[in-house]
Amino acid sequence: MTAATPELTVVMPVYNERETVERAVESVLEADLGDAFEVLIVDDGSVDGTRELLRGRSWPDPVRVLYHDRNRGKGTAIRTALAEARGRYTAIMDADLEYDPRDMHLLLEPLRNGDSRAVFGTRAFQSHSAFSFWYVVGNRAVTLVANLVYNSWISDLMTGQKAIETDLFRTLDLRERGFAIEAEITARLLGAGVRIYEVPVGYRARTREEGKKLTALDGLRVLATLLRCRVA
Repeated sequence: MTAATPELTVVMPVYNERETVERAVESVLEADLGDAFEVLIVDDGSVDGTRELLRGRSWPDPVRVLYHDRNRGKGTAIRTALAEARGRYTAIMDADLEYDPRDMHLLLEPLRNGDSRAVFGTRAFQSHSAFSFWYVVGNRAVTLVANLVYNSWISDLMTGQKAIETDLFRTLDLRERGFAIEAEITARLLGAGVRIYEVPVGYRARTREEGKKLTALDGLRVLATLLRCRVA
């Protein structure tokens, strides 16, 4: 497999992550992801100096950076990257350091073995890794709704660490602009009859002071997305 045809594309949506984006990219480059992979960063209209940092640094060959002219949302950033992905598999890795890129090899193994076409890294929320009681309860609640609506059994609907065959990923008819893209990806996979493979991964939620962006309103958007996709 040549550099022109990498096995894996790591998609990194970025919005106002000046303090963490460099470490996030470097940690992906240092992870054990095989001999051929690329990192596709999408700056989603950052206004905190992230864009200038990305443009001002010389990145190694596996890294490509795309820019939105304004903030369009995480979902739009993922679709922008997906259109440019060259890997056989596409994985999502946020730039906020909540997930450990070294866990991505756990997601790749079932794909390589043909066990599944979509693999999720699921979180075991613990006192040192959870954001708050209501954050964990909210995640459990929307996951339960997804299982009820789609007659499935998944353990973490909103995990940000996913790896999917790129060709399959592109067929999912994704429309969500914001964080609800995570629920939409899952809903579209379940609706298409794809059996999602789950592996445990590490996780450390940020605090509000560290830049946590999710709110209760995002939870309502997730529920609306699940129902919209089910009706469709």
